[in-house]
Amino acid sequence: MVKSIFLSLVILMVSLDANIYEDNCVGCHNRLPVSIDKYFYKYLLIYSGEVDMKNAIINYLKVPVKETTVMSDSFISRFGVKKKTTLTEKKLQNAVDTYWERYKVFGKLK
Repeated sequence: MVKSIFLSLVILMVSLDANIYEDNCVGCHNRLPVSIDKYFYKYLLIYSGEVDMKNAIINYLKVPVKETTVMSDSFISRFGVKKKTTLTEKKLQNAVDTYWERYKVFGKLK
């Protein structure tokens, strides 16, 4: 019984983490002409590893400025720099972790 409740809580927490990403990231990115996975690949090309990439995304979302974006000047001219995140540190980390898990290429290439 206790194991069942614990497992249910873990599943609920994981699904809520994924919802943070879906609710706070995907909706806005779906309105842009560049799909959200393309941002991932731009970050990956520049930062190449999980830790550096996640840190770069988090830092940008906390303090979004043109100098630290991975997007082209033409993209920024057209759409501007995004607004600062309102997510808490924990929710922001969860959203970025979900983003990483969804699009990472490591272990998927053959």
